[in-house]
Amino acid sequence: MPKNKPTPAAPPSKKSRGVGVSFNTEKALEYGAENAHHHADPSDQKLAVADRLTTNQGVAVSDNQSTLKAGLRGPALLEDFVLREKITHFDHERIPERVVHARGSAAHGVFTAYDALTQYTRAAPFATAGKTTPVFVRFSTVAGERGSKDTARDVRGFAVKFYTDEGNWDLVGNNMPVFFIQDAMKFPDLVHAVKPEPHHGMPQAASAHDTFWDFVSLMPESTHMLMWLMSDRAIPRSLRMMQGFGVHTFRLVNAQGESVFCKFHWKPLFGTHSLVWDEAVKISGADPDFHRRDLWEAIDSGDFPEWELGLQIFTEEQADAFSFDVLDATKLIAEELVPVLPVGRMVLNRNPQNFFAETEQVAFCTAHVVPGIDFSNDPLLAGRIHSYIDTQITRLGSPNFHEIPVNAPLVAVNNNQRDGMHRQSMQRGKVAYEPNSLNGGCPFQAGSAGFVSFPAPVQEDKVRGKPEKFAEHYLQATLFFDSQSAMEKAHIIAAFRFELSKVNAAEIRQRMLSSLLNVSEELAAGVADGLGMALPAAMPRAVASVPVPEVFNSPALSLHSLPGECGIRTRQIAVLIADSVHRKSLDVVTGALRKDGAVVHYVGHRVGPFKADDGSVLEAGKSMENAPAVLFDALVLPEGAVAVNTLAQNDLTMEYINDQVRHCKPILVLGKSRTLFERAAIPMGSGDASGIFWAEADKATKVAPAFIEAIAAHRHPRPDSDPSCV
Repeated sequence: MPKNKPTPAAPPSKKSRGVGVSFNTEKALEYGAENAHHHADPSDQKLAVADRLTTNQGVAVSDNQSTLKAGLRGPALLEDFVLREKITHFDHERIPERVVHARGSAAHGVFTAYDALTQYTRAAPFATAGKTTPVFVRFSTVAGERGSKDTARDVRGFAVKFYTDEGNWDLVGNNMPVFFIQDAMKFPDLVHAVKPEPHHGMPQAASAHDTFWDFVSLMPESTHMLMWLMSDRAIPRSLRMMQGFGVHTFRLVNAQGESVFCKFHWKPLFGTHSLVWDEAVKISGADPDFHRRDLWEAIDSGDFPEWELGLQIFTEEQADAFSFDVLDATKLIAEELVPVLPVGRMVLNRNPQNFFAETEQVAFCTAHVVPGIDFSNDPLLAGRIHSYIDTQITRLGSPNFHEIPVNAPLVAVNNNQRDGMHRQSMQRGKVAYEPNSLNGGCPFQAGSAGFVSFPAPVQEDKVRGKPEKFAEHYLQATLFFDSQSAMEKAHIIAAFRFELSKVNAAEIRQRMLSSLLNVSEELAAGVADGLGMALPAAMPRAVASVPVPEVFNSPALSLHSLPGECGIRTRQIAVLIADSVHRKSLDVVTGALRKDGAVVHYVGHRVGPFKADDGSVLEAGKSMENAPAVLFDALVLPEGAVAVNTLAQNDLTMEYINDQVRHCKPILVLGKSRTLFERAAIPMGSGDASGIFWAEADKATKVAPAFIEAIAAHRHPRPDSDPSCV
């Protein structure tokens, strides 16, 4: 058998330094072309150990290009442990995805307390004014699988891991303050209903199908949550622009053992803003990673997302007097009833270094609480306390998931839990039990310095059932609908109409309409009209006497209640350009936009350089083909006869204008680009009413402030159109 010289390994990139970093791709191609000559590279012997490609056992790999064979054209050899290790590891790189919340995006940050809250809680993050606590936050959709789109109509997970001085506290919430069900017993049924139907595996990341609506139409307790799901809350503009809620009622316990109830609220400083349905559908095709990309790029550019944490604090006596039960997760407490007390601010300031190691392997559990935070008797919360820990064992392979770096607390872990798969730590000594004398009794229980469950009195019989107040399912759904603006109401009606139009079983639609009649006749009639159905009789209520609600209208339930404090910071602005564009007016406008924090993108009919009228060059980093209008918050159309004529010849320009107008986004029209509206057959209007601002090129300075103000408002109303379109 002829002996072949070993193929030379490619040297590492000069930019690559660190264990496990492979060589430069261009060099790999160069060396691959030289493989036929079988020349060894003498520089291989001089590589620093840290730069070498190795196996998982630390053995340096001489050739990462070819399988070990008997001759260049001979059979592969089983002894090639490098190949076998590489392929075997590749075959096992995927772990089970989360059953729900599979698709997520995350970031590191810090929480800073405003003032000490020691009168209410001994929890470490609130111990002193100005105290900082590291956090890791994961946002997610609920129904879709790991590879599904970001802009699905869905609840969004909002989970925060606080790495406190007294262990990890996980506040595992959503972007909606209520939930579909009251008791964890129904959680598997809910998830089975909303997931793709088992006989054909469709639809993906969507609730618009028979099994979901069959389930919720038979579960009136879901009605309030359906209002939120069909609202614009379910299609946020950005993860940075949505609220977060702890959903459940929790207890705060102070150092004296005194307790109050509380609910947690996260309010975004960028304001609460949403997409519209047509926008969400188009974005899902143009950029399925829209929300993930937005979060990453904002943090990467230094525009850190911020939220204010607020608490609704109330006593058991107050809770008993409410017309609803605070242990019912399908109910909220209106801010008019219990105001939200701002207690701190969270800033996300660092992206994950590795998506799998951090975003995918992070394990949130509602059972992870610290001294000062305790549970209520919410029956849905009770099930979650078990479920979250249980699912991590399957997903991450063992009960040792707390040793994965992103899950590890900052404080020392000291107990007698031992062994198990994937154990990282190594305990020393012979003692692994308590009490003991051989180890001096260590580790000792902490007594009152540790977590002490609040001694809530329990004197009841064992029973399956629900309290009487749990039986009222419609008053808060009505409160939510009545608190929306006219446009938001129209969107809710349109969403119900769309979702139920996808339901094949007529009896399900009929049943859902009868339930909606108990919420609002306006709502039910609007949905029925869109389905070509007559209104049925209202579904019988479970309570004989409907209580009088404390609040009939709550402005805080509308997205418009939180416009934000950040103006146009991070807003994405498309500026269409072509050769001979008028440079001076663009500089005026883009300068004003950038000064206020907007992100300006030059968009052409192709990417690359364009020559302006003054001979300078503008670089289009995006094209109308790869970055459609739905990805931007506002549009600037340029001056310049030649440039405008070029844009007019491209149908994508008309699509840009049409989508911006349809979605009620501001447009700044400079000079002759006004003719583009004529070609698109769209009446321009002017100013606030239409969201379209026109000026001659030399007047750009004067119109820019009004344009910026319109962008900050997110959208403008269109009274002359079907509100459901926008």
